[in-house]
Amino acid sequence: MKTRFEDKAKARSAVWDELQEQGVACFPFPPHHRIPNFSGAKAAAEALFKEEPWASAQTMKINPDAPQRFVRELALRRGVTLFIPTPRLRGGFFRVDPSKIPDDKIREAASLSKGARWSEAIPLSELPRIDAIVTGSVAVTKEGKRCGKGEGYADLEYAILRELGLPPTPVATTVHDLQVVQDFPTEDSDLPVALIVTPNQIIRTGAREKVEARIHWEKLDEKRLEEMPVLKDLRMALDSSNNP
Repeated sequence: MKTRFEDKAKARSAVWDELQEQGVACFPFPPHHRIPNFSGAKAAAEALFKEEPWASAQTMKINPDAPQRFVRELALRRGVTLFIPTPRLRGGFFRVDPSKIPDDKIREAASLSKGARWSEAIPLSELPRIDAIVTGSVAVTKEGKRCGKGEGYADLEYAILRELGLPPTPVATTVHDLQVVQDFPTEDSDLPVALIVTPNQIIRTGAREKVEARIHWEKLDEKRLEEMPVLKDLRMALDSSNNP
């Protein structure tokens, strides 16, 4: 979509509308106000695993949204241990260990509705080094700018890994070609993507891993912290380590 947008909200609305109008949005409907599923999501997932470091990753963080189901399934079939954030970060992260999943249950383990039985909640202290990340997006640019559905969870999840002392990790996204737009403004806290994979193209954006990512505690009120206990636990742990 060869369009420059004056803000991320307009970019989101235009992409959601275009996916629906062009008939390439897939269940769940409508595509609006979510990470939109799209026709060709499986082809994009297959293409992703031809690119490094995703091709050789042994641990990956992948978002739980519908368009990345194929990414989760293919990763599990390749023996990759997945770390999946719980919806809205209410419960931290789940670990999905492919060695514990029968071959005929891999598809189920990768699904939104039935995957919980094959995953286990883990404390932040058990999060290992993550080799590669895949995140969902609403709109992206060829320079690596990304916007999600507007709630900032992907940015927070990455910042948690950095606050825990884990190294910077390259981020990819799988999207429909219509989700690649010309430009929109971003903020310092926004997570850039190094790799964009669509059903028809691979885009190496040149964006570097976000080294200085941190949680902007001053932007999180008590209500939001109550909704995400994992952040309250992390803040207490960081306060303790800084004030022994």
